[in-house]
Amino acid sequence: MMTRREAIGVLGSMSVGTVLGTSPRGFSSVVWPTPGLFPQQSEPTPSLAPGAPMSPERLALIEAFKRDAEGLDTQFEARTHKSDWVMPYRLYRARATGKVPLVIFLHGSGGQGTDNAKQMGLGNIFGTRVLALPSNQKMFPCTIVVPQTDRGWVNYGPPAPGDSVARIIPGLGAGAKLALEIVNEVSRELPIDDRRIYVMGQSMGGAGVWHMTAERPRLFAAAVACCGSASLDSPAKSASTPFWNFHGDADQTVRVAISRERISALRKAGARPLSTEYAGVGHNAWEWAFTEPSLVSWLFAQRRSA
Repeated sequence: MMTRREAIGVLGSMSVGTVLGTSPRGFSSVVWPTPGLFPQQSEPTPSLAPGAPMSPERLALIEAFKRDAEGLDTQFEARTHKSDWVMPYRLYRARATGKVPLVIFLHGSGGQGTDNAKQMGLGNIFGTRVLALPSNQKMFPCTIVVPQTDRGWVNYGPPAPGDSVARIIPGLGAGAKLALEIVNEVSRELPIDDRRIYVMGQSMGGAGVWHMTAERPRLFAAAVACCGSASLDSPAKSASTPFWNFHGDADQTVRVAISRERISALRKAGARPLSTEYAGVGHNAWEWAFTEPSLVSWLFAQRRSA
């Protein structure tokens, strides 16, 4: 039997069904919800950064982010949450008075472990640090939680007869369960605006975003998923949550078809999520997604209605 880590790598590249919506190579789209369909989706269509994904001006944004974000990980406090097992996590405290939003970021498979460090490094530097940038904290102060799992975010079970790959099965994943407990724990401890709790994630963590919004459809004010891998959750269960989904159309690790079918299912359920594809970009789409200038303002414009 494969370990969970190995299973995540295999399952991440599998589509969960027939592709319901396709777009030609090079397509980049932003689709906004129908006004009034979900009241908390209140902002007009955000604009994308100028330039093609591989243009000098677009790549310069990524390099500028790396410079500006250097050392920000040291401002995250190392903590642990004890429950069914022990989940390490990092906490960034907003430098503000009064109630502030809370954002939870779900790392990709490269961040798996128990060292309370890897979830802050590698490709995760973009999603973990973007909201901690001084310029963003000045405009949008928020508390940030970055949990670390060593068993994925979705639910895994034993392999099917004759197979060696651990299966994704229905039910709340072990990693998601403890991450949600951390959200509750921090919300009780610190002054958090419970109408402005957000979830973001990439790759394996993107699957976690879809999973957690399906399992807790009334918790999050908005969600951001980037190149999310497979989960069994019906996207329709996430229809009440404003979504911005990102993917590179040249991704060979998690096929863009997974995102396309999820977005199509959301639209069939009556939602109109934001969906952006980057032409010629592979699995590291997070470098483009988390440096979109409109992302932070879009995220914090969303509020849960009740």
